[in-house]
Amino acid sequence: MALNLVAKVHPVVFFTIVDSYERRNPDAHRVIGTLLGTIGVDKGAVEITNCFCVPHNESKEEVAVELDFAKDMYELHRKVNPGEVIVGWWATGHEITDHSLLIHDYYSRITTSPIHLTVDTTLHGGRMNIKGYVSASMGVPGRTPGTMFAPIPVEVISYAPEIVGTSVTQKSKYIRQRIVEPTTDLHQIFEATQNMETTLDALISYVDDVLSGKVTADNYIGRELTKMVNQVPKMSAHEFEEMLNTNMKDLLMVIYLSQLTKVNVSLNEKLTMLVATQ
Repeated sequence: MALNLVAKVHPVVFFTIVDSYERRNPDAHRVIGTLLGTIGVDKGAVEITNCFCVPHNESKEEVAVELDFAKDMYELHRKVNPGEVIVGWWATGHEITDHSLLIHDYYSRITTSPIHLTVDTTLHGGRMNIKGYVSASMGVPGRTPGTMFAPIPVEVISYAPEIVGTSVTQKSKYIRQRIVEPTTDLHQIFEATQNMETTLDALISYVDDVLSGKVTADNYIGRELTKMVNQVPKMSAHEFEEMLNTNMKDLLMVIYLSQLTKVNVSLNEKLTMLVATQ
């Protein structure tokens, strides 16, 4: 039993779950699968980085899961990502059913304290609720023990490339065709700078309101602001400008070299085709 766990989930996990739900059989009410990730990177946290769907048949009387398929899929994932292990399982829906205990018992034999993640793809209550659970034993000593699902916190974390992909995906909300063209690196830097400027304006406005007494100070926000200020490097304006210009030059050089490589590859392909036709 590990009720102090925190499940840190990457966005690709939710994309895979939603995609599996959209591709489900017409008679399937929910979809289940295996969660992959790492344990022990952060104390008291499990990082969920990947997942895959496991076919199963479920009715009111029984549930049948294709365990051989789950085993084969896990072995294939281990060949690509040896560092990922099974950390639990996921299911679509907003509630835990009677069959969830049977499925959870299978994953309990594979890993210690497996996490059960539920993603409400039916939008019950008007939103896609995401909840995490671990099993905990309960009952009277000396009697038949029972099992309950205890909730645990779920946090969404992202790598830098995932943040870029998620930001581009969110833009499709405002386009009827749901298609967004990838932008250049400089345009992404421009958008990130604009977002940072907007955030700083909101932060400065909040600090001014607290100092003037319009808003009650929040201790948590104060600690986070102090932590953020302490992370700012101690340098003069001239040193900061020099560092920024140097990084910008490096970025422009990388862009130039990538474009030059692309032109060389294209030219080589055309020369090869020309030689082959002669």
